[in-house]
Amino acid sequence: MFKILKYSFSDLIRSRWSYVYFVFYLLLGFVLLFLNNNVSKAIITLLNVIIVLTPLIGTIFGVMYYYNSREFTELLLAQPLQRKQIFMGQYLGVAISLSLSLVLGLGIPFVMYGIFQSAAIFDFGLLIVVGAFLNFIFVAISYNIALSNENKIKGFGYAILMWLLLAVIYDGVFLISLVVLNDYPLDKMALFATMFNPIDLSRILILLKLDISALLGYTGAVFKDFFGTNLGLVISLCMLTLWVLLPVWRINMKIKKKDF
Repeated sequence: MFKILKYSFSDLIRSRWSYVYFVFYLLLGFVLLFLNNNVSKAIITLLNVIIVLTPLIGTIFGVMYYYNSREFTELLLAQPLQRKQIFMGQYLGVAISLSLSLVLGLGIPFVMYGIFQSAAIFDFGLLIVVGAFLNFIFVAISYNIALSNENKIKGFGYAILMWLLLAVIYDGVFLISLVVLNDYPLDKMALFATMFNPIDLSRILILLKLDISALLGYTGAVFKDFFGTNLGLVISLCMLTLWVLLPVWRINMKIKKKDF
């Protein structure tokens, strides 16, 4: 598995799109820090970018890499290698390369700014962790979609629809349901519904750490009221870990039954 991971990682690192992804975050970090001179505001702005852009990039890269490397994958399947090693190596190669571009792209300007001498270093570290989680989650989900659809157009369509559902439609439906059911106690419902969206979980995780109650919104406020800041962070991280493990588990179940 390590050799396949190394090959997938090096293949993606050499891709020009990886450099575009890296340079985008590099420039964004420099612009926000050196024009704003406020680390906390820069982190909030980066949060708004990361929770939308990172899942989209992870989804596109995951689906694109699976379809583009399908012939090479079939060649590997003809070798005395376990299917789990092949697909887990490819998945980890994609997720780690995207996470590395994110970490380096944001880390370089923050280090040059002197983040280690600022009290916001823990907030920045949490932002990086959340971004990495979103990469691993959405690459895994996109791999599941690609494995379930031989047609490339359908695979891309379902993957983008999945991202649109979690990034935009989910919050809209949830807010409408809160308005329609405003006469009923909705605290537990809001908490339960939030856990089914990794993007919402990531947003709340950062905002709880920053303790910006005005930006928490209804779901974040309920989350904080129920668990408190520290316990809320732990539960959010556990749920994000579960969001990684479940799609990975389904990938392993799918490849055992799939006829290549």
